Amino acid sequence: MEGRHEERGLAMQQAVTTEPRPFALWRGIVWLSEKLLVVERRLVAFLMVLLTGAILLNVATRYTGRPIYWIDEFAVYCMVWLTFFGASVMTRLRLDFAVTMLTERLSERAAAVTRVVATLMVILFGVSLAAMCWLWLDPAGIVGAGFNAKEYAAGTFNFVYTERTQTLNWPTWVLYMILPVFAVTMTIHGLANLMEDAGRVRPVTRDLTINAEGAVN
Repeated sequence: MEGRHEERGLAMQQAVTTEPRPFALWRGIVWLSEKLLVVERRLVAFLMVLLTGAILLNVATRYTGRPIYWIDEFAVYCMVWLTFFGASVMTRLRLDFAVTMLTERLSERAAAVTRVVATLMVILFGVSLAAMCWLWLDPAGIVGAGFNAKEYAAGTFNFVYTERTQTLNWPTWVLYMILPVFAVTMTIHGLANLMEDAGRVRPVTRDLTINAEGAVN
């Protein structure tokens, strides 16, 4: 009897030890995606506060006859950054827009394959956007010019580092940085979703009744 118990325990131990575990890189991608999600949700909330405050301040100053001339532009850029961070958050939470007329009529396996293909398209878009931002902002070129924006513009006819906003007088390249940031975060979220869709890692458990408002707040 004791021999049988020992053999059974040894077999169970071997089954546990031989159970496949997610590759460390895949777990790292999901972990990084979750950490980015936490930061992005806080940034979304912060930008919503800024945007609301800017609009209320604009209304109050116009009502008193002393409008702040740069507040409209500030509100616009808050909205732009809020949109991109919100889109990245929605990508990870799978709250982005989807047309399910086709997938609802497919088998479970075919629907899973379709989800993987859709996620691959998201990753492809993110990588393409990152490559475009690299060519557009040309970090190697501006470094080679010694961070001299005028010299760089004269040699490349790329005036992204010399332009400034109309009323705030901020460098436009600072505001444009949301594009490469969005490209990188969306790609990471897409990879994390792909690992879950492909069954490489266990999906992160979330409230299935979550909506757009709950995702932000």
